[in-house]
Amino acid sequence: MRFKRIFTIVIDSVGCGSEPNSAKYGDEGANTISHIASSCGGVKLPTMEALGYGNLTEILGVKPVKNGIGAYGKAQEISLGKDTLTGHFEIMGLNVTKPFQTFTDTGFPDALIKELEEKTGYKVIGNCAASGTEIIKELGEEHMKTKAMIVYTSSDSVLQIACHEEVFGLDELYRVCQVAREICMKPEWQVGRIIARPFIGTNANDFKRTSNRHDYAVSPFKNTTLDNLKESGFDVIALGKISDIYNGCGITKSVRQASNQEGMEHMIEIAKTGNFTGLCYLNLVDFDALYGHRRDPKGYKQCLEEFDTQLQILLDTINKDDLVLITADHGNDPTWRGTDHTREYTPVLVYAKNLKPVDLGIRKTFADLGQTIAENFNIKRQEIGTSFLDKLITE
Repeated sequence: MRFKRIFTIVIDSVGCGSEPNSAKYGDEGANTISHIASSCGGVKLPTMEALGYGNLTEILGVKPVKNGIGAYGKAQEISLGKDTLTGHFEIMGLNVTKPFQTFTDTGFPDALIKELEEKTGYKVIGNCAASGTEIIKELGEEHMKTKAMIVYTSSDSVLQIACHEEVFGLDELYRVCQVAREICMKPEWQVGRIIARPFIGTNANDFKRTSNRHDYAVSPFKNTTLDNLKESGFDVIALGKISDIYNGCGITKSVRQASNQEGMEHMIEIAKTGNFTGLCYLNLVDFDALYGHRRDPKGYKQCLEEFDTQLQILLDTINKDDLVLITADHGNDPTWRGTDHTREYTPVLVYAKNLKPVDLGIRKTFADLGQTIAENFNIKRQEIGTSFLDKLITE
C-alpha cells in the first residue's frame, strides 16, 4: 500500500473536449472548460495549471507546464451515455452497456403518472422537462394550495418531485419518492434517479430549493471498487451526493453538503483530522446543476476559480502518504445548444507530495481511476480499466 488515504474529487460536468464518440451524441466540438474560458475572457486556475490542466486542452488563462507538480491526462468514456450515474459507475469499474431512459421530449407516460398518483394519494402537476427553479416559480403556489406533486424531468435520466418542505413535509416527500423509485424499477420506465427537490418560501417571488435534496438511484448492477474496498475492510467516506449515486453500496460513512464550497471544506477537514485508511470520495455538483444546465459560463467560471483556491488548501493539507485524484463524470458545455450534458473527455489530475510530473496520456476508460485505487490497496480488480499507479513516482 503506497498511499494510506486517497482523496478523489469529481468536478461534476467539467469536460475537456470532444472525444471520438462525441459526434454520436451530437456533441462534436463541445469543450466545457475551453469554451467557458474563451467566452469569459479567460479563467484563473493556478492550482490546476500547476497540476498540468493546461496540457489537456486549450484553456485561455491556463498555460501548459513542463515542470509542474502533478501527473495529468484525460480519459475517454467507454459506456453508453453521458449522464451522472453512467460516469460514476464507470469511474469505479463498471461498463454501462444500456443507457438509462430519458423522457425529456414527452414527459412521463400517462400510465406511470396514474400509478404514481394512485400509490401516493396525490395528484401530479407539471410532468415535463423543466428547470427546477423555474417550475417551482410556475407551479409552487398551486402546489401549496392543493398539495399536488410537481413532477418534472430534464435531459438526464431522472424523475424529480418538488414539494414545499413545510406545507407538504420533508418525510412525506421522501416517502412519495420511494414510491416513485419502486414504480420506476419497471424496465419500460426505469430512470437512473428519482430526486426529491424540497423548497421553501411563500410565493413565486421567494421560492428557493433547500439542501435537503435526496437521490434514489438504481444500485450498481455488480460490485464496484467501492464495494471491494468496503469488503476488504477499508474506509469509504462519501461526501455530497456520492452515497446517493451508488445507492449506498460500498459506502462506510456519508456526509451531506449544501454547496461545492462546503464539500471542499468537509474534505479539507477530513484531510486534517481524519485517521482513516481508504478512500474519501467527493462530488461537486454545483458546476453541473447551477451553471452547466443553466448555460451560465460566467457563473461556471467563478465557481471553478473558487474551487481552485480551495484545492490549493487541500494540497497544502494532505500528508506525505496521501494521494489526490481529480476527474469528471461527463461534460456540460454552457455554451452548447440545449441544456443537456455533453459527451467529452474528462480530466485526470493527480497530486501527491514530491510527485514527479508525468503525462498519463489518454486513458481508454474512466475506470483507470478506480483500478489505480484498487491496486494501491491491493484489493480485487475490476474487469475494465488499467492502473496508472506505477507511473506515479515520488521523490
